[in-house]
Amino acid sequence: MTKEDQVPELWAGTDAGKAEHHCTVIDADGRKLLSRRVPNSETELLQLLGDVLDLAQGDPVTWAVDLTAGGATLWIALLISHEQQLLYIPGRTVHHASSSYRGEGKTDAKDAYVIADQARMRRDLQPLQATGEIAVDLRILTGRRIDRSADRTRAINRLRAQLLEYFPALERAFDYSTSKAGLILLTGYQTPAALRRMGRARLATWLKNHGVRTVTTAKNTADAAITAAEAQFTAVPGEKTAARMVHTLAREVMALDEEIDQLNALIEARFREHPDAEVITSMPGIGDMLGAEFIAATGGDMAAFGSPDRLAGVAGLAPVPRDSGRISGNLQRPRRYSRRLLRMFYLSAQSASVHCPESRAFYSRKRAEGKSHKQAVLALARRRLNVLWALIRDQRTFQVATPRTAAIAA
Repeated sequence: MTKEDQVPELWAGTDAGKAEHHCTVIDADGRKLLSRRVPNSETELLQLLGDVLDLAQGDPVTWAVDLTAGGATLWIALLISHEQQLLYIPGRTVHHASSSYRGEGKTDAKDAYVIADQARMRRDLQPLQATGEIAVDLRILTGRRIDRSADRTRAINRLRAQLLEYFPALERAFDYSTSKAGLILLTGYQTPAALRRMGRARLATWLKNHGVRTVTTAKNTADAAITAAEAQFTAVPGEKTAARMVHTLAREVMALDEEIDQLNALIEARFREHPDAEVITSMPGIGDMLGAEFIAATGGDMAAFGSPDRLAGVAGLAPVPRDSGRISGNLQRPRRYSRRLLRMFYLSAQSASVHCPESRAFYSRKRAEGKSHKQAVLALARRRLNVLWALIRDQRTFQVATPRTAAIAA
């Protein structure tokens, strides 16, 4: 009998934290054999690992954790490097299961016991495996990009709100989320009076000298700004302070744009190093950025999911029944799913429904069946997930189906 075929005799649950973890070990009857709080440092964690393996006396141990990142990362890496069987139990599952165990209080020791006991009883838990270096890098880089993009959106919203208070005509003049020229303008001039003193010609020259790429863009930006300034001659109280805030926010948005561009370049270059990059981007609607999101969200290893149905469940594209009493056929998205993965498949399907003939035909058919735009895109996303799974499995690129000739059809 191989090590993989042996039935585990011990189950070790870890309630992971930032500074400390609590580990509880139970046997096949659910009896507690060890309960220990351990600092989140390599020496103490290795000591815990050795003590549990000594307790098992050569029998296999099944480990379980409630986190897959953050403070649990070092502990997971140590367990995987020592070839231990490791399961993941989501925190939501632990929370709901805790109510069925004795005692109303919530402690780390109780949570660790619940994690170990759930690992002992359940057969539907996902094993954790080593994640490739590229997938880890992409998870870090795409996570940073999401954070900075959110910061950029907040900064633009604050900038527009501040402008609206004292210079509404200039707030309406540009779409600051896409107009770099408008942001450059705000780094130098923010009030009606200052813009009127500058004049169209001088302002256009100033814009061209400060980074606006073309003479036409500089002229159009200057025209729009001066027109807005000529529409308001009243100085609102607090204008000077508000103008300083707008200046600061404009520079902040431009700095964020530069950082996001650098992140995009790093993400695209790292993604292209992944062995499945060419296969993934062969799918219509999936470019380097969405492909990187896919690798970051899945770890880049389809074997960890086992089947496309499992991947669809993780992505929130496999509805689950919510039947009760006389109500049946009530399908809803599962409560626990990867929002990043769902976003990736939804956006790629939305793009493919416009640019890919096959996807457009499928989308149109679902719309003809009475489905809403969102429902049709989700149905297309689910179908494309199956295709992407097969492409990665077979290591082949997507090929647009050619129309069959009449002779072949006959």
